[in-house]
Amino acid sequence: MQDFSEKVRILQWDDHRYYHQCRINQTLHLISAISFLCAYCLLFIDPATAGIVGWLVGMVTRQSGHIFFEPRGFDQINDTTYEYKESIKAGYNMRRKAVLISVWLCVPVLLALSPRLFGLIEPAVGFNGYVHDVGLFWLLLGAGGLIFRTLHLFVLRGPAWGLAWAVKILLDPFHNIATYWRSPLALMAGQRYDPLEGHEATQSHA
Repeated sequence: MQDFSEKVRILQWDDHRYYHQCRINQTLHLISAISFLCAYCLLFIDPATAGIVGWLVGMVTRQSGHIFFEPRGFDQINDTTYEYKESIKAGYNMRRKAVLISVWLCVPVLLALSPRLFGLIEPAVGFNGYVHDVGLFWLLLGAGGLIFRTLHLFVLRGPAWGLAWAVKILLDPFHNIATYWRSPLALMAGQRYDPLEGHEATQSHA
């Protein structure tokens, strides 16, 4: 268990130091984390709404931070290139995220064109029913993306790293809040980038 916890810690640290240097991105991740905790609670009450909150608020804020604010050039802090970071990333790098986001955007269009989903489901009744179906399919997409990449990592890096990544993803909302709750204050004080001081370098398994 100690070795497994260390794997999760390494993945969290690599994710932070490689992909969350911008305080704007960190602040958006804080908002995202809070929305994901709300989505976790909604899973037990209204799964469709959980899917909508998770994607429309959680994922939009999270990925906007990466796409628009995180630096893409040579990483002076970690002495590495952006291309290298993308090549070793355990989870969804930007190329994989582009595929996932494309599928996410296609879901509402597909359900609007074929409410029966080619005969696989009962057609939605009214706009509320349509939104409900979209939310459920978005929830399934999120769960499917997590399971698919976990199994893929089983093959690429072994079951331990695959499970560690899955646990890391599920714990991200809690870890992001604990790590980034000061980020809005730092941003308002004029600090655009986290200096990432006081951390020891660890072996990279981003």
